[in-house]
Amino acid sequence: MPRIAKALLCAVWFMLLTFPVMCIQVNSIDNSVHWHFERALWLGCGVFVLALLWDWCFARKAKGQPIISFGHGLTRLAANLRGDPRCRLGGLSLLAVGMLLMPLLSSIYQTNIMIAALLYVMLALGLNIVVGLAGQLVLGYVAFYAVGAYSYGLLHQFLGWGFWTCLPVGGLLAVLFGLALGFPVLRLRGDYLAIVTLGFGEIVRLTLLNWPSLTGGPAGISNIPRPGLFGMDMDINASTIYIYYLVLAAVVLTIVVISRLKNSRVGLALQALREDEIACEAMGIDITRVKLSAFALGSCWAGFAGVIFAAKTTYINPSSFGFMESAMILSMVVLGGMGSIAGVVIAAMILILAPEYLRAFSEYRMLIFGAIMVVMMIFRPQGLVSGERRRYSITALKGTASASGQGGQA
Repeated sequence: MPRIAKALLCAVWFMLLTFPVMCIQVNSIDNSVHWHFERALWLGCGVFVLALLWDWCFARKAKGQPIISFGHGLTRLAANLRGDPRCRLGGLSLLAVGMLLMPLLSSIYQTNIMIAALLYVMLALGLNIVVGLAGQLVLGYVAFYAVGAYSYGLLHQFLGWGFWTCLPVGGLLAVLFGLALGFPVLRLRGDYLAIVTLGFGEIVRLTLLNWPSLTGGPAGISNIPRPGLFGMDMDINASTIYIYYLVLAAVVLTIVVISRLKNSRVGLALQALREDEIACEAMGIDITRVKLSAFALGSCWAGFAGVIFAAKTTYINPSSFGFMESAMILSMVVLGGMGSIAGVVIAAMILILAPEYLRAFSEYRMLIFGAIMVVMMIFRPQGLVSGERRRYSITALKGTASASGQGGQA
């Protein structure tokens, strides 16, 4: 009963506070006032149900019970797939067949949406190296994305270079910019690092915007050629399908490289840096080299994605690389679970595909997005799929200890 009374009181307060805005409509033409009491009733019912649900969730959280079983189910599913090779092989096979047949069975519009989603998957996985593995909060990640895109546009405009030549060059230039950012922020962490990287992203955007003789300014760069295939002439449909398979191959390569990186010496050093920087340095790990490696590796994938983005759209301008892009990519990492590859992929797909397939709620998309993020941060802060931690069991020492104990008793 106290829970119901509290929810009822919350609903009444919402109805009273929103009554002038929701229920009163003034017509200035005929000087009339129209009353919409049904809106207040619908709002009160909705707030009453949400208040009950909110109280129930907090009660389960206080008892230590899972609230969002979907995230726990994803975590268990990921653990089962890692543990059972047959399930992992079967699931990956079905996913591969679906992704390969997708552009052949759907429209060009759906293919373009999937290309955008895969590009964001690539960007989120690159940022996951810096934020998820190394624990360095970066808010200007879109700057490296812009470096890759403008590298292709400018190199083609002034030197006539093609896509396949500019792809490694764009990644290399992004790495250089990542190292240029990494050196000044070696001693920064937390909020200070976030502020500096945010400023770096804005510096890059404003430079692109206010250097019209080189970057075209607000007009951007147009007529960027799409990637070719052995000199074949392709129409826009065939070129879109070709770019889809190209981005899909890039995403698969990114997943393989980052999964191998997590279990390498560099990956373990990055995770040690994330857990405790002082203890990491005390263990003899070179903090400077590890941080620079994180910035270089993360920016490299953003540069590759930028080159592919420029080839896909054939037109770029500074408005495509604003702060909201960095915030969206960071949201994918946080929502999916920092350090988790599967979680970041799922979160990127959800945040990109859901707005496209829920256009009926276009006026409320940002409101729904903000509400989902708040609920996730309160009830499941580790993300949809929490990143697994390495556990070690030293059985040899246990056996030695038990043997010595038996010898002492004898």
